[in-house]
Amino acid sequence: MKQIIFQNKKIFYRAEGKGKAVILLHGFAENNNIWKYQFKKLKEKFFVIAPDLPGSGKSEMLEGKITIEDYADVVKTIADAELNNKNENQFTLIGHSMGGYITLAFAEKYPQQLRAFGLFHSSAYADDDAKKEARKKGIEFIKNNGVETFIKTATPNLFSSKTKNEKTNLINDLINLSKDFPPEPLIQYYTAMMQRPDRTSVLKSFTKPILFIIGKDDNSVPLQTSLQQCHLPSISHIHILQNSGHEGMWEEKKKATNYLLHFLLNP
Repeated sequence: MKQIIFQNKKIFYRAEGKGKAVILLHGFAENNNIWKYQFKKLKEKFFVIAPDLPGSGKSEMLEGKITIEDYADVVKTIADAELNNKNENQFTLIGHSMGGYITLAFAEKYPQQLRAFGLFHSSAYADDDAKKEARKKGIEFIKNNGVETFIKTATPNLFSSKTKNEKTNLINDLINLSKDFPPEPLIQYYTAMMQRPDRTSVLKSFTKPILFIIGKDDNSVPLQTSLQQCHLPSISHIHILQNSGHEGMWEEKKKATNYLLHFLLNP
């Protein structure tokens, strides 16, 4: 893996392939391995970058009061480091869940650097009171019970009923990916997510293509919420994974990867 230094912290990322650049951002309590199927396929046609966001995987946690915008600046630092070497200045940014929040923040701050962007099970809406309360309860649960118990309790709810019945190995794989997180970055992520603003204006103002990949049985970003935001951009590519919850890149990996490839090849 490669690394950059951001705010005196080491941030690690994978970068492989050739062609136009694509950056894949993982979500809460994940690392770049959430994209392992997509990364393998995309690098055949694109130059693919998949970071461990600060505090995830091998990357060090940032200090102080950190915002979603700070994570967007981490992405910019990685992009600049890689693309300046290739005399490029534009790329496509794809974000899963919390990674989608970071994608929207990046699109708001640095729209000129984006060729297109995509939201994988994510939302431009700010947290409502109920969502904030759920995140606060999550923080308290982590503090009182530890990360491993939190992950084992929360992870099954990220998957569709079909996955839970037929592909229990995927749930176990995600638990194993996430269970060794220290509590501090998860609390930092929750706090940053609660404080982020509504960014539906970004969907309205961005003039290039935007991809929406939606899980029909997503409990974290409900179908109706996703559909409400899809009509806001001038150019939307919309795909609904009929047998997925919040983890479509694993639950329906072939379909999800093909949707992503089609978007990247035909924006």
